[in-house]
Amino acid sequence: MKSTYPEGFIEQALVKVFSRGDRTVRSVAEDLNVNYHTVKNWMKRKAADKTVQRPLKEKRPQDWSAEEQLVALHETHGLSGENLNAWCREKGLFAHHLTGWKTGFCTLTKVGMPGTGEVRTLRDENGQLKRELVRKDKALAEAAALLILQKKFRALWEDEVK
Repeated sequence: MKSTYPEGFIEQALVKVFSRGDRTVRSVAEDLNVNYHTVKNWMKRKAADKTVQRPLKEKRPQDWSAEEQLVALHETHGLSGENLNAWCREKGLFAHHLTGWKTGFCTLTKVGMPGTGEVRTLRDENGQLKRELVRKDKALAEAAALLILQKKFRALWEDEVK
């Protein structure tokens, strides 16, 4: 009797086979209670599918940029339950990633954004540092000019002494 397996089961089985480490394909097939040749056929079909269609590499949740995280939060704002989980499966995420991102954005807007007093202090400090940098640049240029004049003066006196 020929059994048919759901696509979800086949995908999970292939994930186990491809991440088996030092185990054999036969041992993984026995763990799954699937015929060894069936698993090998699934692997061949998957390899053929990869050559025909190269899917984009899925990103890990920590690889998402802040803009992508914000778009994901916006898309999932009204979703809950099974709809949220379906969206997360489609994107390769879990619901706890979304809640973590939401918490991160909320704390960033409350704590990470400087207030007007802090902005003024930082702006004043920045101006002071710029002025100090200009002053030091002028002092360095003056010192370099004095060294050049000193060398020229010595060279001039050495020529007159001879």
